[in-house]
Amino acid sequence: MEALNMHFTVDGNDFTLAGECSSKVKKMLSQLGFDPAVIRKTAIAMYEGEINMVIHASGGEINVSIEPDKVVAVLKDTGPGIPDIEKAMQEGYSTATNKVRELGFGAGMGLPNMKKYSDEMKIDTVIGEGTTVTLSFYTSPQQNQA
Repeated sequence: MEALNMHFTVDGNDFTLAGECSSKVKKMLSQLGFDPAVIRKTAIAMYEGEINMVIHASGGEINVSIEPDKVVAVLKDTGPGIPDIEKAMQEGYSTATNKVRELGFGAGMGLPNMKKYSDEMKIDTVIGEGTTVTLSFYTSPQQNQA
């Protein structure tokens, strides 16, 4: 199988559309016959990333590459950047507004869940320019344990 590439634009400040990208990737992985555990992990981590893009960055873009041995999702925004990645990775830490929390989001689990459900996660952030998060999901058990 040749790599299948998918591109999405995440609409910022619209919580009703958040999750559409991860749902489309989930559907595609299912149609391609990927292991349900890989599909679940990919969908959860991507959803968390989409929500973060809506809450903190007014949207962005997601590029997904699907290969037989791995799925890679690159989430890129032009938001404010993450001033303290170590702090942002702590469960429960959030910079979400009260309005966002009233909607049921902003519990401070986005980045921790992205890390938990991906096999690899890389964060590149520049204050005032944006953040790129690269998530990798391996499809074989040997790679998942690496």
